Amino acid sequence: MSVLADVRAATADLRETVAALHAELVRYGLVVWTAGNVSGRVPDADLFVIKPSGISYDELDADSIVVCDLDGNLVDGELAPSSDTAAHAYVYRHMQSVGGVVHTHSSYGCAWAALGREIPCVLTMTADEFGGPIPVGPFAIIGDDSIGRGIVQTLTGHRSRAVLMANHGFFTIGRDARDAVKAAVLAEDVARATHLAYQLAGPEGAPQPIPQDAVDRLFERYQNVYGQH
Repeated sequence: MSVLADVRAATADLRETVAALHAELVRYGLVVWTAGNVSGRVPDADLFVIKPSGISYDELDADSIVVCDLDGNLVDGELAPSSDTAAHAYVYRHMQSVGGVVHTHSSYGCAWAALGREIPCVLTMTADEFGGPIPVGPFAIIGDDSIGRGIVQTLTGHRSRAVLMANHGFFTIGRDARDAVKAAVLAEDVARATHLAYQLAGPEGAPQPIPQDAVDRLFERYQNVYGQH
């Protein structure tokens, strides 16, 4: 099989995977209407696949997922790419280890983003998955690569695979598209649970952050020991 044929086969498989992964966003209540998107980098090619703009999740299939180059230009597909395409492209260009990007408008994440507040590391799940607090990125207008620049600026050198873009919502990254979706699901879960902890604390105090040495141990165990290897 030629290199070109390999890329075509990989792209076709990834379109199927990314189309199916959007159902997980709906399943976990992370999106409303047509908001939100999943993208995935095509292995061994300067390409990624992403949801088209304004298409219902019920209508998504492999054929509707579009292919773009790393400048965000449409390469293959009949529909206009997501309005977040430039942001995804910027992340892929500047974070070579990233193989998947997800954007959600999940309720609790958006609430923290509206406040411009990081999600503190007061739960072991936050330490396990994100290695510390989930940071807040700068406010940026949708449509160009400003959001992508904010994502890269905020997550470079940070263990978190999630960022709350101010006044907007979650963006998550992963080694592939499925991994980025997992990060999005868990980010909303800790956003919700941490919010509830603050509500329960009331005037008596606030949730207690996990000590840094314990965060480090939890993150190391979860990333390198937990699960099947």
